[in-house]
Order: sequence, then structure tokens, then C-alpha cells
Amino acid sequence: MAGQGELFETEPNPWDMDADAQQVVATVVFPEAPRGEFDYSIPDELAERLKVGARVRVPLGRGNRTLVAYCIAIGPKGTHRGKLKAVSAVLDDPPLVSADILKLTQWMADYYVCDLGPAIEAVVPAGVRGRAGTRVTTFLDVPTSVAARISAIKLPAKQAAVMNHLIAAERPLSMAELCLAVKCTNSPVKSLVGKSLVRSTNRRVFVGDPEAVPVERENAWPLNGDQRLALDAIEQALEAARHETILLHGVTGSGKTEVYIQAIEKVVSFGRQAIVLVPEISLTPQTRHRFRSRFDRVAVLHSNLSHVERHGEWQRIARGEVEVVVGARSAVFAPLPNLGLIVIDEEHEPSFKQDSVPRYHAREVAEQRAAGAGVPLLLGSATPALESWHAAKAGRYTLVSMPRRIMDRPMPHVGTIDLRNEFRDRSGYRGGISRQLHQAMRAALADGGQVILLLNRRGYSTHIQCPACGGVVRCEHCEIGLTHHRTGDVAICHYCNYQKPTPTQCPDPDCRFDGIRFGGLGTQRLEAEVMARFPGVATLRMDTDTMQGRGSHEAALDRFRKGEVKILLGTQMIAKGLDFPNVTLVGVVNADTGLHLPDFRASERTFQLVTQVAGRTGRGEKGGRVLVQTFNPEERAIKAATRHDFVAFANAELAEREEFKYPPYSHVIRLIFRGEAETATDMFSQQVAERIESLCDEGRVSVRLLGPAAAPISKLRGKFRFHLLLQAVDRTAVTEILRSVMLSTKAPNGVQWVIDADAIAML
Repeated sequence: MAGQGELFETEPNPWDMDADAQQVVATVVFPEAPRGEFDYSIPDELAERLKVGARVRVPLGRGNRTLVAYCIAIGPKGTHRGKLKAVSAVLDDPPLVSADILKLTQWMADYYVCDLGPAIEAVVPAGVRGRAGTRVTTFLDVPTSVAARISAIKLPAKQAAVMNHLIAAERPLSMAELCLAVKCTNSPVKSLVGKSLVRSTNRRVFVGDPEAVPVERENAWPLNGDQRLALDAIEQALEAARHETILLHGVTGSGKTEVYIQAIEKVVSFGRQAIVLVPEISLTPQTRHRFRSRFDRVAVLHSNLSHVERHGEWQRIARGEVEVVVGARSAVFAPLPNLGLIVIDEEHEPSFKQDSVPRYHAREVAEQRAAGAGVPLLLGSATPALESWHAAKAGRYTLVSMPRRIMDRPMPHVGTIDLRNEFRDRSGYRGGISRQLHQAMRAALADGGQVILLLNRRGYSTHIQCPACGGVVRCEHCEIGLTHHRTGDVAICHYCNYQKPTPTQCPDPDCRFDGIRFGGLGTQRLEAEVMARFPGVATLRMDTDTMQGRGSHEAALDRFRKGEVKILLGTQMIAKGLDFPNVTLVGVVNADTGLHLPDFRASERTFQLVTQVAGRTGRGEKGGRVLVQTFNPEERAIKAATRHDFVAFANAELAEREEFKYPPYSHVIRLIFRGEAETATDMFSQQVAERIESLCDEGRVSVRLLGPAAAPISKLRGKFRFHLLLQAVDRTAVTEILRSVMLSTKAPNGVQWVIDADAIAML
């Protein structure tokens, strides 16, 4: 195995060889360097405690520095001739990683071309690894050899009572539990420990479970015909106890969540549990409330939890005390002991893709986990990812459609506002809200309705530019223009969070023009415009800047739900999954924000965003309408979204993808190189590209290489960035070549590179 040499101490004596060959060893991997698998001997005193999936402390290298590692296998020593170093300590009892999750991480390491150690580390939350909210507790039990001869041991009455109670107990007891049960002090227990009749073991235990907030119970909603057919398809897979991936394509407001809930009620009736993944933290409170109103035991896993809260939820899940786990991307690894169903709501969302190693996609991981457990995977969306739609059309997924809204409510009318006309008429256009949208907002508010405005850009002004020399005020660490935030009057980089006071003159020393210009429209500026146009109307902004406090998402949405806020504006976090029956108007302030990015998925994302935010209206008796402001009303994504026509958009987009061999007709793997020295980073990217091309030619592997070239964001957080794209139909062969290159190629000092398999982000 890799790296074995440094683990041996001295050559064994010839007469010790036979015994040494029978030795049982632990194979471990490290969460960081060094990469590869390493073998260690298991001391007798740890043999009973050490299990696969547990963390251990082991000595490494000539200096025997102690590192934490994960035990991935226990077995015979094999052919090693040297004496192995021994495991120093076992950190977890029981193991943190179960056998099925360990198998899943091995698949992740292979599929996403990364080391196994980081893949395992990614599935266990930091709060769980750090044992947040725990304390060391002493547990007491009676060794089997002592219990077998208890009748022959003469003891004082209290000590005898302690021994009898411990022998009868089903598990080791803490000192406090034991003394309370026997009604004694610590003294007789300590005497028994001193006589080696009672065994004392220290173990960390969690000291407090999260409090469950009481929720009023709700009854099941009656299903319409479409919902009934969808539920029947899911129940057939559940009753057959087979793995099947079901794509539930339901328009916004068609009642997908009720189908999820009734399917999970079936799962729970079988004595099993379910995982429900949602894409945004802002969706979690509403989804959690829906599920807690129908199920007694719901756990929540998302990044807004403290380490102690996350550890508490994790422990409840692992003990089998919950019926449903609701959470964001990482909840796919929830340690449910009896998994029966996985649901991914809004499965098209790019937030299901992890942006750090291992760069997994929760949808692909969920499919592997569901297949391994032999249970269904349910994917739901009004605008499915084209990869999922293609898989359904090809018969790999089962397609179930829900084309109508509940109670046969009509889909909202969607109209476009051509901003080119607004700009031609200089007398009419002032700011981000056109005349037509302004009039529609007035009418909706006068009728007692609520309004949602979507603008997918934070800040006040999206760029700061000098009109004299044309220079843009940029981040010192990134090739990105700074965004002006009026709060605090600062200019902020939204990638590295660098900030500085807003300049009053051009920062170029050769210019210093004092008429600096603030251009572009962000949510902060839109908020100021709305408040000026609609004075006295309660307005709320939801974006990353305003929703940083604990519980801020839930509090903001609760105010809007109660009608305390009449106009809700924000970024994409308000565009999906929210159900507010009194919303009668949705305005998309600029539908073109992401339309022209250098990304083959730009059109798909624009269609999804406009369609999703349009679905926030028309859910009540008042109905609703949508107005989309755009400079490109003839663009395919915009036109299809105004007609709520996903199928037409998907067919046209897939035809174009097939022509250019983009996913789902190929796999795109992105290699990203970054370093402080631009030339060295560029040269190394060229070296890796040449090596990959050479190995592909040798193995006759068909692959298309694009680049390497400077990434669209060419400098980020002080490092220059280059990227290389690989397009291939045979992903397995390319993956093997990439792994070979990764293991055999050493990057120069100061240069790093990562592999992003099935890449989503292209910037």
C-alpha cells in the first residue's frame, strides 16, 4: 500500500515471522496529507474497541508525530516483512462512519477523483468530529470472567448489591446512575474498582438534546388525480422494496410537498425513515414546519446550526430516534439506521453541488446511497435539471407528471417588459422599476395583495467606475469589480469579502478624477427605490447581507406570511419553494442578470429562475400575475418561461446540447489551477494538459480538451486562476487517466490544482 515504508521500525527476527504473519492490522487513511492507505498493528487492549469507521490516533514518520486517521479496514497483516507501528488510541465508540456510508465515500473518491480521507471527513460534520456538547463520563461494568464466579466472591452487603445490579444491567452504567439505583455513595463502587471486580471505562457522552419546538398538528390534505397517480407510483416502489429513481415533474403550486409527506407516512408505517433535501437555508424553516406538523420526530441538519445542535441532531438520528431528516446538501449523509426513502426537492438547484473537495453532487450521491440501500429516490421540481429530464426520457428514471395546480388554480399570467423601449423613452425610465411594473405594484397593493421583486444582485451599485479614465474600482485580491454598499458606505468584494471605504475620487494616481460614478443596480439600491416610490408601505429585503443573523430567514418570512410586510424583495433565496397565497404580483427586475455568462447552462438557469419566482404568485383565490423586465424578450429561455413551457424549452436546449456534445450527452470535468505566480501556474496547467492528452492518445481514449486558459474570474483571493475543460463520453477511462496524473504529478511550490468532476460552476 502507498506510503508503507515509513511505518516500519525494524526488521523482525526470523523466529518471530510465523507469529507476526498472523497479526491483525488496521488500515487507515488520513483526512489530509499524506495520501494513500497505511497499515498499523492493533494493541491487545484496543482490539475489542476498534471498529471499521472509527477514528484513531496513530504515529507517523520518523518523528512519530501523532495524527488522527480513519480506520477503513481490519484484517491480516499480509506480506509486510517489517514490524508495524501500533495504533495509539481509539477515538470513537461506536464508529462515526457506518459500513454503508464508508462504501459510499469510496464511491465518491473514485467518481469525483479525490482521496478517500477527505471524502470520509466530508460526511461527518465538524461538530460531530469535535464531539461538541459532550463531556467525559466514567462507565462501570463487570467483566465476564468476574461475573462467572460471582457466587464464590464474598463481599459486604453494599458492594454485593452494586455487583448484582451491574451484572443484571443491559449496558455499562455511569457512577451517578449506579449510585442512584443502589442507593449508595461512591465508596463501595471505588472499592470494587480497586479490587478489579468492576471495570471502569471513560467515554464521552452528549449532555443535552436539542429542544423540539411544539408545532400544531395538521391532517393530510386530500389528493387530486395527479397527486394520487404520483403517490401510487412511489408506493409501488416502496412496497416492492426496490431501488428506483422517480422524477416528479410538477408545476409550481401542484402540491408536490403533500405527495412527499404522504409517501414518507407510508415509509414510517413500515418502521423506516426518510431524508428530505432542500436547496436553500431559507427553505428549511418552512419545510421543517410542514414536516413537524405531520411527524412526531423530525431532525434538521443545515449549516446554520451550531456545532452542539448539529451534534445533538446527529446523535438522535444515529440512535434511530427520528422519522424524517430535513436538511440541505450534507443531510444526504445522515446516519439513519433504517433508511426507506430519499427525497430531493427542487432537484435542479446548483446549490446541491459541493464547491470544495470532495466536489460531490447530492443528487448523484443520493442515487448511489438509495441504490445501495435498495430504496427509492424521489426527485421533485417544476424545472428539472436537463440531466435528470434526459435520464427520464431515456428510461433510466421513472417520469411522473403533475401538470396542474391544486384546486385547478390557473397558472399566473407572465408578461414581459422590454427595457429597450424604456431606455429609449428617457422621460419615463427612472431606476430599476419601469412604469408598467410600478403601476402593477400600485394596483396589487391597493387590492390588498403582496408583491415580490426579484433582483439577483446584492449591494447598492454593482460597479464603481471613473468616467474620466474608464477605470473600474477592483478588489486588490481578485479580478472582480467592487460592489458599493450604502450601509457603512463601503466597497465590498463578494468573492473574498475584501472591503474598503467607498472612494470619492478615482484611485488611479494618474487620474484622481473626483466625479466617481456608481453604476448598476443591486438589491440595496432597489430597496431604496421601492421605499421612495411607496412611502409608508412595509418593505423587507432578503439577501446574504440582511439574512446573516441566527433565525433571520424564519423571522423575515414569518413577517411576510402574517402580512406585516407588503413588499418582499431580494435575490434568488426568495425565488423558490415559498408558498404565500396573498402574493398577487411578482416582478423580475432584470431577467438578464445571468443570461450572458460564459457558461453553457446560463440559459437553463435563467429559465429556471424566472419560472420558479413566477410560481410564487397565483397560489390563492385572488390569482396573480408576473412581469419580467428584460432587454432580451425574444430569448428562448425568457419566452418559454412566460408560457410555463418547460418541455418546449428542454427539447430545444437538449437538441443544442447534443449538437455540441455538452451534458447530458457527455461529461464535463474541470481542472482548476491556482497560484500566486501567474507564469508558474500557467506553465503547470500546460504541463498537466499535455500529460493528459498524451495518456489519452496512448489509451485511445476519446476526449476533447478545451484550454488551458485563464478562468473567467482570472484572479481570486490573491491567486491567479487557469482552467482546463475535458469533455468525454466514456467518463470511466478519463477518470482513470486523471487519477494517474494526480498521483504522479507534483505541483510546483505555491501552485494548487483541483479536479471538479461533472462541473457545475464554470467561472
